Amino acid sequence: MNNLDLVKRLYTAFSQRDADKIREIFHPDIEWIQNEGFPNGGRHVGADTVLNEVFAKFRTDWDSWRAVVHEWLDTGDAIVALGEYRGKHKVTGKSAVAVFAHVYDCRDNRIIRFRQYTDTAKVTEATVP
Repeated sequence: MNNLDLVKRLYTAFSQRDADKIREIFHPDIEWIQNEGFPNGGRHVGADTVLNEVFAKFRTDWDSWRAVVHEWLDTGDAIVALGEYRGKHKVTGKSAVAVFAHVYDCRDNRIIRFRQYTDTAKVTEATVP
């Protein structure tokens, strides 16, 4: 499987909330880096840490949250996904739309690192009453 197909499988697993499939795709020691100012922003290491400390928080704080990819860039060992987040915050009822670039570094059919670049202000606006 090529790296682009691997990352596309990840987005399918995200949409299906398939934690087992996500664990298969993530390297056990994946480095997951999100922008400061983004929910759970910062550096997280380990597949279980990412699932439990990053993704689980979205399910508790947001009625809906998804990443919609509009374009893929394949550089070989790295895949870039360009798109937008779409979500509705549970407490405020406000919706958010924020553009993103996701950079995935892959090795041996596993994702070893994720780097996020996004407009954190758009997400924060939805969380403020």
